[in-house]
Amino acid sequence: MNKLSIRNLTVRRGGALVLRDISLEVAPGELLVVIGPSGSGKSSLLRCLNRLLDIDTGEIALDGVAINTLPVTELRRKIGMIFQKTAVFEGTVAENIAYGAAMQGRALPQEAILALMRQAWLEDKLIDERASALSGGQEQRLAIARALALHPTLLLLDEPTSSLDPIATSRVEQSLLRLRREAKLTMIWVSHSIEQARRIGSRVLLLDGGRVIREDTVAAMLDPETGDARALAFAEGDSAGLNASA
Repeated sequence: MNKLSIRNLTVRRGGALVLRDISLEVAPGELLVVIGPSGSGKSSLLRCLNRLLDIDTGEIALDGVAINTLPVTELRRKIGMIFQKTAVFEGTVAENIAYGAAMQGRALPQEAILALMRQAWLEDKLIDERASALSGGQEQRLAIARALALHPTLLLLDEPTSSLDPIATSRVEQSLLRLRREAKLTMIWVSHSIEQARRIGSRVLLLDGGRVIREDTVAAMLDPETGDARALAFAEGDSAGLNASA
């Protein structure tokens, strides 16, 4: 199981409310896409789930266990995170993939590293290449392999394809969707693209001003003809219209 529950989550930064009384459940194996205008709290929500950002009130629980009761190292084994810009360490692709396991005192044999690379659609021949020589799409797939090395049950993705070209975006999406099917990973994916949300998501969460405006299926929210006008206004970059109709 890897069910995530959020209850009455409120977060302030510098005295300003960033997230306002958010309650949400994410089912095991679900891919929830989080959308909303810039500054709506999308990335802050992800950072709370991985304890990169402290919460003021409320509770976040994974499989019924409050995450603030878990040691941070254990939590981050359970909840992996991939950012918009990948941090590539000095060394080879293999050394990068094995980094997290090495920090936990575990050595990954070459066979395990190759298996992780194949899960992320990274070619075997790259195993001894310098990580700094990879393309942007390859770097993101390296980040996926590195996260999987810790055997997470929940994967957080903060706009992982926003800086990639369409071909690299497609490859990263395919890698992640295949992982979701095969490993039954639960995923929360922040995206600035409505088209991407339509391609990948099972459910959509719309945030604005740190509040949940609506959560529903992709079809109900994002159908061009019958979808939610507020979500479609965001798709057109009309955050003013979104606020007006919220």
